[in-house]
Amino acid sequence: MSRHVILVVDDEKEIGNLLKDYLEREGFKVILAHDGEQGLRYYEEHNPILAVLDIMLPKIDGMEICRAIRSKSSIPILMLSAKKSDVDKILGLGLGADDYMTKPFSPSELVARVKAQIRRYTLLSSPKGNDETLKIGNLTIDSKGYNVFLGEQHMDFSAKEFEILYYLAVNPQQVFTREQIFEKIWGYNEYGDINTVTVHIRKIREKIEQEPKRPRYIKTVWGVGYKFDGGANETGA
Repeated sequence: MSRHVILVVDDEKEIGNLLKDYLEREGFKVILAHDGEQGLRYYEEHNPILAVLDIMLPKIDGMEICRAIRSKSSIPILMLSAKKSDVDKILGLGLGADDYMTKPFSPSELVARVKAQIRRYTLLSSPKGNDETLKIGNLTIDSKGYNVFLGEQHMDFSAKEFEILYYLAVNPQQVFTREQIFEKIWGYNEYGDINTVTVHIRKIREKIEQEPKRPRYIKTVWGVGYKFDGGANETGA
């Protein structure tokens, strides 16, 4: 059974213990923290493969923890909140969160999402022989280390941002709908918010495109979806 370490940070002890029980049944080792300072300390001490973060936390909130983790690592991050507002969702994704669930939620669904994210993260970060690195124009994509370079500059990518970029780049000129991208990267579509793809594409463009509104690499095919093309600039959104 898997012994991947998962960090869960939630000040509601009943929810934290419930998630711990569900995840441990699947063979994961769960490190449980009940405030932000403890969560950051446990992240440094235990090097988890995935973090589940509540947004509203004592001492340091989940957004700040997300920012701190993302500055050091591309591990998947799943945010939890009692708020239904899309504002928290967009903020979380902008900081590099990979997924988002609102309370109350099904623990079984959360476990399924965790497993899907870890599966994709480990597959993409595992050795792939001669296909580990893609070079397109001045863009370099290292699938083993989840690294993206623009020229000599290393760009900070979340796990899901990297996976979308890599998925499009290894299928050049192929057009994918937002639904196809969502299902491929997140692995489910019943509860998914397809607008998440649009947010991630925008963030990727801001990092790799000289003119994000006239992208060279990820282009919009109006009314259909997106494709990867390292050719001349065209307007995109």
